[in-house]
Amino acid sequence: MKKFWLIPLTAAALGAAAYYKANKKHPGDDEKYLPGTVEFKDTILNGKNIMFLGSSVTYGRNDISFVEYLKKDYGVNVSKEAVSGTTLVDKDIFGKKPYVYRIKNCDKNFKADLFVCQLSTNDATTKRPLGEVSDSFEIDDFDTKTIAGAIEYIIAYAKKTWNCPVVFYTNAKYESEHYQKMVDLLHQIKEKWNIGIIDLWNELNIDSIAKDRYDLYMVNPIHPSLCGYRDWWTPFIAHKLEGYFEE
Repeated sequence: MKKFWLIPLTAAALGAAAYYKANKKHPGDDEKYLPGTVEFKDTILNGKNIMFLGSSVTYGRNDISFVEYLKKDYGVNVSKEAVSGTTLVDKDIFGKKPYVYRIKNCDKNFKADLFVCQLSTNDATTKRPLGEVSDSFEIDDFDTKTIAGAIEYIIAYAKKTWNCPVVFYTNAKYESEHYQKMVDLLHQIKEKWNIGIIDLWNELNIDSIAKDRYDLYMVNPIHPSLCGYRDWWTPFIAHKLEGYFEE
């Protein structure tokens, strides 16, 4: 990894809302990068129904993330539940409810073809306990105070509620030993539950991007700009999502 990208983070990744306000003039957030500014993609994703659960990376820049690009540029029907600064684990942060609580806010009547959940960086920043993969598949058996238990709870709830495949996506690589452990844990859980993983951490090659391009794509080591979502993350995520619909 290029060392000039390993910028220290403060206050839970600088606090998404505060950071975004302070950096609202980031060059990657120009209106020319908004959804609908590229040619529409005629792919297998057209017309698919995908539900998203996450925190600031799923919420995006002023509520525009890869989700909105999938909707506008790939014709995906989306349902999004995203709150910046939230964790997977059952612990409020500044009054913000965690994933395991907010999944119950997701539209139960949405005819989801796929459920996609963000592996939150906030659990790493706040050093939430990893926990262990359980032997059970029963939703009431998971310790949602741990990352492992919260992930398993979300998988079990999504499968029961929407009866569709479940996919988690990771952040792209940044300097965090705890998040690396979370990614490794997620792969263990994949083996148990047969879920999908969109692994930006291991597969999105940041070393292939020149520094000036990286600076345009990323507002900080965790959060993409609009340009980063449109030109870097969304094409990668869309390609991975297409694989879940191919026969």
